Amino acid sequence: MPSPDLHSHSTASDGTLSPTALVRRAREVGIEVLALTDHDTTAGLAEAGRAAHACGVRLIAGVEISVTWSGRTLHVLGLGIDPETACLHAGLSRLLEYRAWRAEEIGRRLARHGIVGAYEDAKALSSGRLIGRTHFARVLVDRGLARDLKDVFNRFLVHGKPGHVAGEWATLPEALEWIRAAAGQAVIAHPARYKLTRTKLLRLIGEFRECGGVGLEVVSGSHGRDEIQTFAALAREQRLLASAGSDYHGPGHPWLELGRLPPLPPGCTPIWSTWADVDPSADAPPAALA
Repeated sequence: MPSPDLHSHSTASDGTLSPTALVRRAREVGIEVLALTDHDTTAGLAEAGRAAHACGVRLIAGVEISVTWSGRTLHVLGLGIDPETACLHAGLSRLLEYRAWRAEEIGRRLARHGIVGAYEDAKALSSGRLIGRTHFARVLVDRGLARDLKDVFNRFLVHGKPGHVAGEWATLPEALEWIRAAAGQAVIAHPARYKLTRTKLLRLIGEFRECGGVGLEVVSGSHGRDEIQTFAALAREQRLLASAGSDYHGPGHPWLELGRLPPLPPGCTPIWSTWADVDPSADAPPAALA
């Protein structure tokens, strides 16, 4: 069977496909095990679960939690969570309140630089749900102010740019406490994106493991071939389970398209090898898009 895809997003956060459409697309491209990991919310899981049951996909209930660590923003995936867990629900509610304020503040800062109405347009794109920076990026691309989403982030939404607002997220111990309370497994998402030195990366992994973290996203839609090999070696060295996820946000997103994950490198222990009813040898690449 194809490798599971354990990192994806729907319209419950900043993806462009509804939970139902996302699951159906996964089925169309041959993915049999899919994790829905929306940013700081589990709101799409119930709908995704119904769709998964209808089309024969095994859905892994997940979430991608925003974390502030050593002055920077990191993302930690919680896989196999119980979304009804009170501790998790309370923690995510706090982050969503901050996200709502941050979205308004991004809109105010952009307006001060002559980009008026960006918040209202971003809110419309999100259907009034969680408003993320990706929604603002799509607005600015649609207005012709940038070539693509990556260009928007570089010119408008990162440190020192007009729409940047520093994150105030969960601490690493908090995020892992929520995931563990929800009976989930914690995974460091797309580690190459943080551009950490090896010393800082090892410090992060050490703290992560001390808090109960178990996995590293070795294969990611934003990882190149060399980065996959680097993080495969690190997962083996640090005795972390290896995860794989496209970080799919919908058609046209700059990361990997759904269904095109390469296999985990040899010697990695797949995180799904610890799960019942998932073939631990499932390391062949999923079917390509038609």
